[in-house]
Amino acid sequence: MSGNSPAKPVNDSARPVDWLLYNADWLLTCDPLMHRHSPGAIAIEASRIAAAGPSEEIRRAFRGRREADLSGCLLMPGLVNTHTHAAMTLFRGIADDIPLKQWLEGVIFPLEGHFVNPRNVYTGTLLATVEMLLGGTTTFCDGYFFEHEAARAAMDSGMRAVMGQGILDFPTPDQPDPARYLRKCETFLSDFPGDGKRVRPSLFCHAPYTCSPETLRTVKAVCRKHGILFQTHLAETAGEVDGIVGMYGRRPGEHLSGLGILDSLTLCAHSIWLTNEEILAIARSDASISHCPESAMKLASGVAAISDFLSHGARVGLGTDGSASNNDLDMFSEMDTCAKLHKVVNNDPTACPAETVLKMATLGGACAIGLGEETGSLEAGKKADIVLIDLNRAHITPLYDPVSHIVYSALRSDVKAVWVDGRQVVAHGKVLTVDQKDVLAEANRIGAIIARREF
Repeated sequence: MSGNSPAKPVNDSARPVDWLLYNADWLLTCDPLMHRHSPGAIAIEASRIAAAGPSEEIRRAFRGRREADLSGCLLMPGLVNTHTHAAMTLFRGIADDIPLKQWLEGVIFPLEGHFVNPRNVYTGTLLATVEMLLGGTTTFCDGYFFEHEAARAAMDSGMRAVMGQGILDFPTPDQPDPARYLRKCETFLSDFPGDGKRVRPSLFCHAPYTCSPETLRTVKAVCRKHGILFQTHLAETAGEVDGIVGMYGRRPGEHLSGLGILDSLTLCAHSIWLTNEEILAIARSDASISHCPESAMKLASGVAAISDFLSHGARVGLGTDGSASNNDLDMFSEMDTCAKLHKVVNNDPTACPAETVLKMATLGGACAIGLGEETGSLEAGKKADIVLIDLNRAHITPLYDPVSHIVYSALRSDVKAVWVDGRQVVAHGKVLTVDQKDVLAEANRIGAIIARREF
């Protein structure tokens, strides 16, 4: 899928574009009305979509410098992972089947203190981008340490990303003196790599129980000044709620609301143990939620009341969390889990239907991280972030409803090609932007060192 010979244009007056992807069995736009076209086509000019719609109509209007007949395939927007810690791929599977507090304090925090450094963050993030691209994820929202290096990896991979520099009120791998967190924020933003367009900066206050009210307010003020996303973990466990109530006399959602943290550029990850009043306050503030069902299930953290968030009109995106607690970055699996989990929890087979979940993983996710005008749907003028699914698979045959199949049947291994910003970054199961073999070799080298840890 890397530039087939152009087919004869339907007419000589057709507008030339860089790519013409035509004759796809299905085109899922994931726009607000969830338009579908069969067969469908997309015209790409530079980094943006020139047009998307019925194949015959698009072929009459455009001719591509590169063209591809996509018979037997489905076109859809790139998936949006709204919450992860990409560099933690290097800790994948190292501490499974233990409680969250023990997992964090007994394993993860010590590992981070010894092994999180600029080189490892770059490698771990690059490994994550390879995994995500091969699985049809074109955009991710990250939060970790040495986030300059993570941003550099995202730039090199060709992915779209929002990179959150982690802030806590105790020493971290990249900030031994927590009192200097404001300086850390300023340096991160002033030295951010790239042009801040495809890969953008963000600030991530770890949680209300690890960041004081002063830190939360100060970091949020910096985000408002620069017009960037503020991220935090919120109400991930029942114990966290008890701790916040004990410290501040109010629940986590009430705490953030009272501090003036919640607005349209605030992303709250997890948001599991919230009351209906807190959910309503988040919805009214226009803040967003990142729902990470598989990680929460694995850590037995609980189940977020996503149906309530949606009924109140809150913006909800889907995320994987980090590979140390999931243990993968597979958004197809996350969609399937999300749709089924909420049916069981609500004892309602109509809860979180496939269309709703697919929106959460595409346009809803893009809106949740402040990129709804750029990506998340296949519409003229938007960035050409596109995934091609091979439909010639036993587990997808026959196909009656493409939306249902994407959520309940498709696998990440069905991804055949991926474009980000109009650039093809995956073809025939291979990432074209980085050397996969070298990335895996370096990750294995680091993994061998971590496996020999003694502390």
